[in-house]
Amino acid sequence: MRNKHFNIMRNLLFMNIGIGEIVIIALVILLLFGGKKIPELMKGLGKGVKSFKDGLNEKDENKNTSDSKTCEKASDSETSEKE
Repeated sequence: MRNKHFNIMRNLLFMNIGIGEIVIIALVILLLFGGKKIPELMKGLGKGVKSFKDGLNEKDENKNTSDSKTCEKASDSETSEKE
């Protein structure tokens, strides 16, 4: 987890954004949205990301299910041809 944060900070610093600028940006966001609104925004963002991931997993499950049904149909047709 630490490496992920380090890479993000390194990328921001590489783009000539220093710690001072990041602090100023954070303070501006805090002033614009207020202390109580930021957790609500992050909660909504988290729910959206979770919903998106669930949708992707559901799509993969549907794909796997349809693939197995296709395989079952193919094997059923092969067995009926042999009889």
